[in-house]
Amino acid sequence: MIKSNSKIAVCAIIAAMYIVLTVGFAPISYGIIQFRIAEILNLMAFINPIYGIGVIAGCFISNLFSELGPIDWVVGTSATAMAVFFIARSKSLLVASLWPTIFSGVMVGLMLTYLFQIPLALSIASVSAGQFGVMTCVGFPVFRYMLKNKRLMAVLHSVKS
Repeated sequence: MIKSNSKIAVCAIIAAMYIVLTVGFAPISYGIIQFRIAEILNLMAFINPIYGIGVIAGCFISNLFSELGPIDWVVGTSATAMAVFFIARSKSLLVASLWPTIFSGVMVGLMLTYLFQIPLALSIASVSAGQFGVMTCVGFPVFRYMLKNKRLMAVLHSVKS
C-alpha cells in the first residue's frame, strides 16, 4: 500500500505526464482544433478520485503555455475540473469517457467563439470531436484493458483518496 504522504508525489507524477503530453504535442494540443492526448489521463479519476488532482494541476500548468492566455487558464482548467468531478462519480467507464467531451466541448467551445469570432456550433463541434476521439475512441478501450489487469489495479487502488 502506498502511504498517504505519497499522494502529493503520485499527483505530481500525473501532472507531469499531462504537461509532457500536452506541451510535447503542442501543435495539436492548443487552438481551434484540439486533439489533446493528455486528456486520456482524465480517466485516472475513474480508477481513483485522488488522481484527478494531478490531472487538474497538469491541465492548469499546461494551459500556462497556451497562446490564449489567462482565459484559457481559467476556462480550460475549469472544464477539466468539472469533467474530473463527474468522472470520479461515474459508475460506467463509457459514461466517464464522455464527460470531457461535454464540458470541454461547451466551455472551451464558448471560449474559442468569444476569442476568434467563429460560429459557436463549429467551435463546440471541433473541440467535442477532438475530445471524443481522445477520450472515447482511444481512452475508453485503453482503460477498459487496464481495468482487467488485476496487478495494475491493485497498485492504482493502493493510493487512498
